[in-house]
Amino acid sequence: MTRKSLRHIRKSIAFVAAVSMFGLTAACSSPSSNQAEDGPVEIRFSWWGNATRAELTNKAIKEFEAANPNIKVKPEYGDIGGYFDKLATQVAANDAPDVITMGGAYPAEYANRGALLDLSEVDGSLDLSKMDQGALENGQVQGKQYGVSTGANALAIVVNPAVFQAAGVALPDDSTWSWDDFAKTAEDITAKSPKGTYGTATVLTHDSLDAFARQRGKSLYTQDGQLGLDKETVQDYFDFSLKLSESGAAPSASETVEKLNVSTEQTLMGMGQAGMMLTWTNSLTALSKASGAELKLLKLPGETPTPGIWLQSSQFYTISARSKHTDAAAKLVSFLVNNEAAAKIIQSDRGVPSNSGMRTAIQDLLTPQGKVEAAYIDQIGKMDFAPTFIGPTGSTAVSEITARINTEVLFKRLTPEKAAEQWLSESKAAIGK
Repeated sequence: MTRKSLRHIRKSIAFVAAVSMFGLTAACSSPSSNQAEDGPVEIRFSWWGNATRAELTNKAIKEFEAANPNIKVKPEYGDIGGYFDKLATQVAANDAPDVITMGGAYPAEYANRGALLDLSEVDGSLDLSKMDQGALENGQVQGKQYGVSTGANALAIVVNPAVFQAAGVALPDDSTWSWDDFAKTAEDITAKSPKGTYGTATVLTHDSLDAFARQRGKSLYTQDGQLGLDKETVQDYFDFSLKLSESGAAPSASETVEKLNVSTEQTLMGMGQAGMMLTWTNSLTALSKASGAELKLLKLPGETPTPGIWLQSSQFYTISARSKHTDAAAKLVSFLVNNEAAAKIIQSDRGVPSNSGMRTAIQDLLTPQGKVEAAYIDQIGKMDFAPTFIGPTGSTAVSEITARINTEVLFKRLTPEKAAEQWLSESKAAIGK
């Protein structure tokens, strides 16, 4: 279970409460029209992230304001731990930012409740013609474009070669290794390392449940919004997560929970106390900087014969359906994904750009870690992997369910079998299936 998974507990609860209030708000007031904007306007732009992301984004905003002197952008950002709680409250109060950064299934959640603008309404100011087709589809809900991909991302095993070397353990061959190989390698590193250093920084994550299923020819969700995996797959997932903790390959249950809400710098990988960590590729730079080590990316275990990996938009730029300045908001989004000056500032902070021209523009500017990430994404992009279906309404709660039940398994309050039964029951209820 990861920090990101537990945070969904707060996000989901806040979202469910807020969207019901949003429905009342929407019923009582008509949508704001987008008047012709001859004079100066101010729009609000929200995102989450660390201080480095804030610095880069603010630099890009200044470039945008210089190119669009009649548009002032007010930044709103913070740690992801409270980001979606705050957003849900803002939407409920009819006070959402104009441009909203989202991730995962949140664009579908908000779009299905009428909180996001259909971007075809601002196609005169938002150029999406140079975006990768797959990236465009990632931002669509029921065939309509609600989100614009900030860049591509993928699950990976981040490894610290220095920890491997100190333990006398060889780096695995990621073209052939299995999940059993991953567990054995992690266990060996823990056994041969100083106390407090582990083979893997985490047990399994909610995101890896999807990969786990896809490697078995299944998926977390089907195209028609159903759960696409069976009890056996979920049970094996929880069983493997428990195995990592029990064997010492990963931290104990209590240590895992203690690390759920820490910053990147305070993770075991960030502190140089883990050989491996299953996470998203766009965390490589931050983890490398924190650890002071030259980290590498490996493909997930078990990718042969059936790949479970997929390319996913790191984040999405969306526009509030109730924005009074949708044209200005669209111009900002278009600038962020199509302008070379913005691309050269942001680089791969929000994933490898989904505009091929922007990828070319930043190639020579990327840090060594950025180049490693770009090469990995390029490698994944050439693989023949199964299609990805966006989670249905209610699916944001499923990650919370996974995290909570995984904790129960780690503390041995639920067996993997009972955990799988409970997960299926609660997840089906969450998505209304």
